[in-house]
Amino acid sequence: MRIGFDGKRAVQNFTGLGNYSRYVIDILYRFSPENEYVLYAPRRRSSRVFDELLHHCPRLKTIYPEGMWKHFKSSWRTWGIASRLDKEGIDLFHGLSNELPLTIRKARHTRSVVTIHDLIFLRYPEYYHWIDRKIYAYKFRKACEYADRVIAISECTKRDIISYFHIPEEKIKVVYQGCDVSFTLPATDEKKREVRVKYSLPEHYILNVGSIEERKNVLLAVKALLRLPEEMHLVILGRRTAYTDRIDTFIHAHHLEERVKILHGIPFADLPAIYQQAGVFVYPSRFEGFGIPIIEALHSGVPVVAATGSCLEEAGGPASIYVHPDDVEGMADALKQASGNQAVRARMIEEGKNYVRRFSEEEQARQLMRIYSGLCQ
Repeated sequence: MRIGFDGKRAVQNFTGLGNYSRYVIDILYRFSPENEYVLYAPRRRSSRVFDELLHHCPRLKTIYPEGMWKHFKSSWRTWGIASRLDKEGIDLFHGLSNELPLTIRKARHTRSVVTIHDLIFLRYPEYYHWIDRKIYAYKFRKACEYADRVIAISECTKRDIISYFHIPEEKIKVVYQGCDVSFTLPATDEKKREVRVKYSLPEHYILNVGSIEERKNVLLAVKALLRLPEEMHLVILGRRTAYTDRIDTFIHAHHLEERVKILHGIPFADLPAIYQQAGVFVYPSRFEGFGIPIIEALHSGVPVVAATGSCLEEAGGPASIYVHPDDVEGMADALKQASGNQAVRARMIEEGKNYVRRFSEEEQARQLMRIYSGLCQ
């Protein structure tokens, strides 16, 4: 097959949607090398992570706007790509980040797939500007309607697609996400010492990773820290937002400056060593499409405490502990169990590592190729 991808996020985005896009292209290229892969991106942008993808996939073809479309790069992704698909002999086009070209049906010889990551903007509209909600709702709905197959990254997202967009259940397939292979490899002692000194990491710490925004709800873990032993610290890694000011205010009001460390702009290469030295990973988000940081933590051999209410039980499995996102006392008790009870901790680590095997690169590549092949027979 000749398979095309919407490459905007792969080229321009260096967090969630970009990581997913590069991950999918990379694993398909490695585990199904008999196919040809073409990436459609609205603009060129050199970066380390995208250059690494090109290095791993030397035969990956990248196509950018030509002719008049050079002056309308954003519109090209929506209106211009479809005219290239038949010319390029694309058998299947995969929109990796919630969207498809609105003219995808004009590519008569190309089947289409779209991955929907979440519909949080519909569940929690208060976190989004109204115009963004309107745009997302229109684009995501049309992508689901126009696609020959919809991929949801969790059962939770699948239920939302059915509920909000009324897409037939049989049209939707769930394919979970994985994480970068670096989280499955033990960091060297030297690397661990390096990051511990570089970021002044405490000896015993609870770790949280993700954008520091209201929906992610990390203030719950900060509040729970007041009920934990003095030697326990909280390390938060993520992009600062206005919500971070609320966390800072709480920290100062309760004299937690020595026990909470907030870091941002951490190089990806340092993350595995930071994960692997944590005592517990905490993820109290009110709602997620899946929860990749939980997968990263389980691969790192770290017990997970997460919130109920979305898909985090799917990511963390039965051995992780889940609490209501407003239950401070329950969060403190869960963190005590996962950090202080050695029998509980050992079981969580062992069962977590067994559970996370289902998110392997090879298994996900196999599931994606089965979907592609089924459409192109």
